[in-house]
Amino acid sequence: MTDQPTRGYSMDKDDYVKRLNRIEGQVRGIRRMIDDDTYCIDVLTQVSAATKALHAVALGLLDGHVRHCVSHAAAAGDQDAADRMVSEASKAIERLLKA
Repeated sequence: MTDQPTRGYSMDKDDYVKRLNRIEGQVRGIRRMIDDDTYCIDVLTQVSAATKALHAVALGLLDGHVRHCVSHAAAAGDQDAADRMVSEASKAIERLLKA
């Protein structure tokens, strides 16, 4: 059995799974709204809610990455790994801002 690395979200994994299950339900609800020819603005309101929920998950994951992964690499004295992880986080932030 190989050791799995501890991820920044590992301690909150169950919470993330619950949140993603709720988001999945929201997206299924949006699909039903389209199937039922629901008023456009009502559908868009639900799309916005699902998008905000996904952004909240993304921000939580990013926070966990910085607090756990980056800080552990820095504390271990692995400056190259810490720098690489900060760069990864910066690119992730850039992608989130473009979304």
